[in-house]
Amino acid sequence: MPYKTTIDGTVYRFVDLRDLLAKATPERSGDQLAGIAADGPVERLAAQTVLADLPLKTFVAEELIPAETDEVSRLIMERHDPDAFSIVSSLTVGEFREWLLKPETSQRQLEAVAPGLTPEMVAAVSKIMRLQDLISVASKREVVTRFRSTIGLKGRLSTRNQPNHPTDDSYGIAASAIDGLLMGSGDAVIGVNPATDTVDDYIRIVSLLDELRARLSIPMQTCCLGHVTTAMRAIAAKAPVDLVFQSIAGSQKANEGFGVSLSLLKEAHEAVRGLGRGAIHANLMYFETGQGAALSADANFAVDQQTMEARAYAVAREFNPLLVNTVVGFIGPEYLFNGKQIIRAGLEDHFCGKLLGLPMGVDVCYTNHADADQEDMDALLTLLCAANVNFVITVPGADDVMLNYQSLSHHDAVYCREILKRPPAPEFERWLFDIGLTDGEGRLLEAPQRLLDDMTGARLLGG
Repeated sequence: MPYKTTIDGTVYRFVDLRDLLAKATPERSGDQLAGIAADGPVERLAAQTVLADLPLKTFVAEELIPAETDEVSRLIMERHDPDAFSIVSSLTVGEFREWLLKPETSQRQLEAVAPGLTPEMVAAVSKIMRLQDLISVASKREVVTRFRSTIGLKGRLSTRNQPNHPTDDSYGIAASAIDGLLMGSGDAVIGVNPATDTVDDYIRIVSLLDELRARLSIPMQTCCLGHVTTAMRAIAAKAPVDLVFQSIAGSQKANEGFGVSLSLLKEAHEAVRGLGRGAIHANLMYFETGQGAALSADANFAVDQQTMEARAYAVAREFNPLLVNTVVGFIGPEYLFNGKQIIRAGLEDHFCGKLLGLPMGVDVCYTNHADADQEDMDALLTLLCAANVNFVITVPGADDVMLNYQSLSHHDAVYCREILKRPPAPEFERWLFDIGLTDGEGRLLEAPQRLLDDMTGARLLGG
């Protein structure tokens, strides 16, 4: 069905729901690359006007990607809860925005409505929201997950300590991980992106990280971010796998490009549960997403990249993960051209994930050929803290020497704790104090003597 409106005598028509959503999206280079973006601000305004008046029920009745050929669409349809949706089913997209922003719409209401929301609904409402709106609503939504640490409690900020190394050298990984720990980073996970994806290297890396965790009695999780099939072979060998990681996207075709399916992810989830390393209800999966992933795989089906990103969250929430993060600026300027687009996308992704009930984090990052810099990342980090983001990723000096992109530094985590008053997970906060890294106010101390004593003679550091 066509959608249209008139502005100053000019009629703007949008041929279907996909076209309307794409043209209502705030400017970004990926949609321009795909040839589906609005021609300019006036057509974008026209699309947003039409979208605001669109009943939410439209997204239940009209598919963007046919369920007959796409298992992500089938999953969205099968998991939609009509009873939960009834809370907002009479609203338009614009009225839904107003409902979300009402002071009386609290954590309890947002949690109750989440099973009734589809990714397309939350993507649609985000398109007519200012940054302030995205922050205001997301800050009300608490999504808490647990393994050895409790992540997502309101007013706290967890971190992923990312000790990547260009050759996966054990000494280099361990030294980098400890560098992050000395700055108080790692309560969400110490997670390594391996330079290679072999079972032997995977087992070596998770064994090294687990030894570090056990030796220092750190209340956190570890992860090697190899492919899910590599993780499953390591699990079969009884390797110390805490979390199974996988990159995911918003269509079956895009996920096939990653070498995964819903059935494979289910098998991996059951396998890691069988190791029994966490409590019976522990969250055991870790997913990464990113705007532009489906388009880069020619698997977006003319759907805008932000809506495709939200569809990936339907895959993630099927497995009750411990962590989900969007690597917001990692894919490059072809998809998010500059700092303004990266900041907007990061807040959109966090908002959409939280509304759908996910424990959202953000890799606040950019590539060196994007029109962005570390000041843009400072701005996005600060805004995300205001929005109650679950976790961010930190690396030494904000420079990932293996993946060759710019992220946050461990020092940025200190800024969040000490200036923005965002302490880490409570178990990790106590460990930092007990080990002598922080004082009673959570401030870093200069000489963590107990930690140094515990590391003396550690075999993994070369004795």
